[in-house]
Amino acid sequence: MVSKKQKFVADGVFYAELNEFFQRELANEGYSGCEVRVTPTRTEIIIRATHTQEILGVNGRRIRMLTSIVQKRFNFPEGTVELYAEKVAARGLCAVAQCESLKFKLLEGLAVRRAAYSVVRYVMESGAKGCEVVVSGKLRAARAKSMKFSEGFMLHSGNPAKEHIDFAVRHVEMKQGVLGIKVKIMLDSDPTGRLGPKNPLPDIVTILSNDAKDEAPIDGPVSESKIPVAAAPEAAPAAEAQVPVEAF
Repeated sequence: MVSKKQKFVADGVFYAELNEFFQRELANEGYSGCEVRVTPTRTEIIIRATHTQEILGVNGRRIRMLTSIVQKRFNFPEGTVELYAEKVAARGLCAVAQCESLKFKLLEGLAVRRAAYSVVRYVMESGAKGCEVVVSGKLRAARAKSMKFSEGFMLHSGNPAKEHIDFAVRHVEMKQGVLGIKVKIMLDSDPTGRLGPKNPLPDIVTILSNDAKDEAPIDGPVSESKIPVAAAPEAAPAAEAQVPVEAF
């Protein structure tokens, strides 16, 4: 009998090893993470990537090969593990995909500043609220340093940071040494849940009107005086008719 603690540790180790294997094997296909769903009859592994057709291969040959490797490595019974490929909805809003993109740009010899700014610009054009890219290591000189490139709005603490921020880290083995890459993307809220979390930020205030008839459309500038107007003096009462006093 496996205790709860051992089960959680075993699940974490399984996911970490599986994720590392896909990172090495599917780096050129734009691997962007995986999801493991366990059912009573089988285990489903969903691979998210930007180029799903290359993961499937010709007539599904490559994904069958990956299924066989996973099945033999983790001792799954025959036919109890299935691999699926899912295309990333928005590549510009996926931190893992942008981290891999920056990694390949640096390996091709592109300048660090130019590569980082191209990633930041692409993320912001895809509809993100903010983006931050940190590259650290021996960039030019022998002395290691860290360069940060950021744009837009970024949260760093609290529960909204857990929900709205997508984060990824990669290591690039260059000739002069290993470079570290961190990419943080601040996602905007999306009611459908496809391009971001469903819950909006807690500081957003939406004013709802109960009766729209009271609000007349405003076509131009309007000014309103708040100074109270003095009341007009009342008209003096008509002069009473003077009664002649009779002389006695």
